[in-house]
Amino acid sequence: MQDLEIKGARVHNLKNVDAHIPRYSLTVFTGLSGSGKSSLAFDTIYAEGQRRYIETFSSYARGFLGGGMERPDVEQIDGLGPVISIEQKTTNRNPRSTVGTVTEVYDFFRLLYARAGQAVSYLTGAPMVRYTEEQILDLLLERYSGQKVLLLAPVVKQRKGHYKELFEQLRKKSFLNVRVDGELREITYGMKLDRYKLHSVEVQTDKLTIGEKNRDRLLNSLRLTLKEGDGVMMLLNVDTGAVSYFSRHLMDPETGLSYNEPAPHNFSFNSPNGSCPRCKGLGEVRVIDLDSIAPDRSKSIYQGGILPLGKYRRLLVFAQIEALCTKYEVSIKAPIKSLPEDLLEEIINGSEEDIMINDDRYPDLKGLPLSYDGLSAYLMSQEDQEGENEGSERWLAQFTKPQVCPECHGGRLNKESLHYLIAEKNIGEVASMELTQLMHWVEHVEEHLTPQQRTIATEILKEIRTRLSFLLDVGLGYLSMNRMSATLSGGESQRIRLATQIGTQLVEVLYILDEPSIGLHQRDNLRLIHSLQKLRDLGNTVIVVEHDKDMMLEADHIIDMGPKAGRLGGQVVFEGTPKEMMKAGTLTARYISGEESIEVSPIRRPVTERVLRLKGAKGNNLRDVSVSFPLGTLICVAGVSGSGKSTLINETLYPILSQHLYSSLKEPLPYERIEGLELVDKVVAVDQSPIGRTPRSNPATYTGVFTDIRSLFVSLPESKMRGYKPGRFSFNVSGGRCETCSGNGYKTIAMNFLPDVYAPCEVCHGRRYNRETLEVRFKGKSIADVLDMTINMAVEFFAHVPHILKKLQVLQDVGLGYIKLGQSSTTLSGGESQRIKLASELAKRDTGKTVYILDEPTTGLHFEDIRVLLAILNRLVDRGNTVIIIEHNLDVLKSADYLIEIGPNGGKDGGRLLFEGTPEELVKVKDSPTAPFLREELKLTKQSSKKK
Repeated sequence: MQDLEIKGARVHNLKNVDAHIPRYSLTVFTGLSGSGKSSLAFDTIYAEGQRRYIETFSSYARGFLGGGMERPDVEQIDGLGPVISIEQKTTNRNPRSTVGTVTEVYDFFRLLYARAGQAVSYLTGAPMVRYTEEQILDLLLERYSGQKVLLLAPVVKQRKGHYKELFEQLRKKSFLNVRVDGELREITYGMKLDRYKLHSVEVQTDKLTIGEKNRDRLLNSLRLTLKEGDGVMMLLNVDTGAVSYFSRHLMDPETGLSYNEPAPHNFSFNSPNGSCPRCKGLGEVRVIDLDSIAPDRSKSIYQGGILPLGKYRRLLVFAQIEALCTKYEVSIKAPIKSLPEDLLEEIINGSEEDIMINDDRYPDLKGLPLSYDGLSAYLMSQEDQEGENEGSERWLAQFTKPQVCPECHGGRLNKESLHYLIAEKNIGEVASMELTQLMHWVEHVEEHLTPQQRTIATEILKEIRTRLSFLLDVGLGYLSMNRMSATLSGGESQRIRLATQIGTQLVEVLYILDEPSIGLHQRDNLRLIHSLQKLRDLGNTVIVVEHDKDMMLEADHIIDMGPKAGRLGGQVVFEGTPKEMMKAGTLTARYISGEESIEVSPIRRPVTERVLRLKGAKGNNLRDVSVSFPLGTLICVAGVSGSGKSTLINETLYPILSQHLYSSLKEPLPYERIEGLELVDKVVAVDQSPIGRTPRSNPATYTGVFTDIRSLFVSLPESKMRGYKPGRFSFNVSGGRCETCSGNGYKTIAMNFLPDVYAPCEVCHGRRYNRETLEVRFKGKSIADVLDMTINMAVEFFAHVPHILKKLQVLQDVGLGYIKLGQSSTTLSGGESQRIKLASELAKRDTGKTVYILDEPTTGLHFEDIRVLLAILNRLVDRGNTVIIIEHNLDVLKSADYLIEIGPNGGKDGGRLLFEGTPEELVKVKDSPTAPFLREELKLTKQSSKKK
């Protein structure tokens, strides 16, 4: 088959690009952030592959898909096969989606437990047994010969109801007696029970003395009993009253507990057949948090001390709480802090006993025993009445906290499903193992199986081993099957999808990946590269958008985009092998060859007495970590994937600071104490999430400079004469915008059986505003002209408007001079979005006591972009602020004033503080996974400096 040829690509900033990608190769696309890598890989190649796939559908089928896809702006693409994109997005926020379900490994475990699991009784722990009719007959003749017995078929087991219809049906079938709640009774016409009480009912099918002479009668009666009892029967000794149980199903012979025939869906927490009835398969429940509902305990319930209830008024719930207070001989007007703990427990979780209301305002209820389910159930019912919307969920969330489900203990499944064992482990315990431990268990589990189990399990275990090995190869051994997908980083999600794709063994496919090395420590990088090469060697073509030096050197082919970013990029500046690139002279080539490097300051900022000290952090896998954060320095937190870096910073330190400074509702993970909070007056977390979710958001609106620009236009004489207000110059509200396109600048034309066409609005011609608004001009430019300017052009244009110039210069300083003021946020890369956020922070005044937290800020950044980013961060630190970065990138680590390493491995083998100090001190630490890589990087940096 022919190689992939692209001719005349003009998507976004691409300038008529031609590119050649060899088939069955590992090709790396690299270049500055905003140079056009993603535009070529995803918005051209992948978009055309998707469009061609959808075009194979009938016009009728395409109608259901919204008509098809937009054709990318490219002259020709030859040699394009099926395309699969694996991007770094955590799109799945469903709490029911886990690593096990996404990779389908859990599906094989469900099959394994359904077919080879040993059932045990959740009442006695004894193995469950099942019998055939012949086995039951032989057992009865052997064990109970000569005994006078009743054969009973259970038809109701501990359920409420009067069962009048049931007794009538049994009477019509000629049955004479039943055993109700342990008492033998004759079935009479119109017989019924107390409908509000729990009952057990067994029908008597025969009464006989067991012996060989009654063999035929016993067999017939036995069959009838099993039929009426749905496969279960009871044997009652008339003389002693002893009861024995027998079943065609799995059953505990001691208690009569019976299980249904196991099937894979019985082990799914997404199925009502398997999920825990209490938490509905989520593994956790939300419970009322007393500190949240009653923050001021000096108030009484009557005064509104319980926030979600408010002040006392005529509501049944208040009458019920007042009745409980009377029971404990306290007043509802007493301060909450003086109320007994047992009373507070009953108010929140409900009373086991009925309560009596003696309030004259409830004459209908006065003197009647009423159940009280608690404030917890009351608030849940309020949410149900509001409907399942985001607002009601948020309202309830502020008064509750998650807690491990008390019934399944986080196992997500019902009691029955959690009592099937293989090698003494249930499926919940297996799902909670780290994948490295799970692989070890799977490799040795056959030693603990019976010959029959081994026959059933061999093929299933083989498939599980194969899939687990792919997950371990991409560096995810620290995850567990029950880890929720929503808690995974973008890099982890991408590598999971990569492992799944390798597992499918597809061939002749073009895979496109977006920075798979994100979040991966250098130690695991080589395994990832081998996984990509394995995918290639299956007979596929792999394109990787990447900045990692090791990935580039291991590639078969490199395409370097540039020469700069935005309007100044969009060209292929180099195409060829890694060896050829070393001599190419492009910016990327100079960094790879060592001609260029990110300089390290010869003097590190000293550690002073201004220190934030976190003691005894124990969240997730952290093992009582105590660590110092010297304020006024650039701090990096390093460690292998899953070691506990994000737990320490994002889930412990950041929530502590947010709660202290802003009374944030987010609870930090467990810790003992923190010292030095008085030295911080602001905390800012800067991530790579988009600056806006809609195309209407842009750099001008996010940084606030658009508000200043609109105010400037309002102050012009022409605006004052016409009475224009700032809203006149907004494309988001009626008045000044073009109403034909609602301020979008384009119209979407639905073509039904053809792809939608996006055409410039015929009224405003893409300028977003109506004619009258565009007539107002500043220095000859309308508001639409200003939004169409790049940051560099706008800096010159507003040179004499200081308050606008200041914000624009910051955007220019962070290396974003090439983007347009009005550029849609949805077209910005993650690196560009992060730098816009940093620029927004730089433009604000600070007191020099701000802590900035960044999680892997080098994602999507070229070596040169990292140099610019470090310059920005150092500016923040030079003002006296503190920057804390979670990072693997060696260029950032070597530039830090202070390094903290968590490790030594991921998951349960991590969570320890390995080191804190300077980079020069870290390279001397023997058991540090980072030290050997950092030592080599510092050595190369020195060599590069000498060359210069």
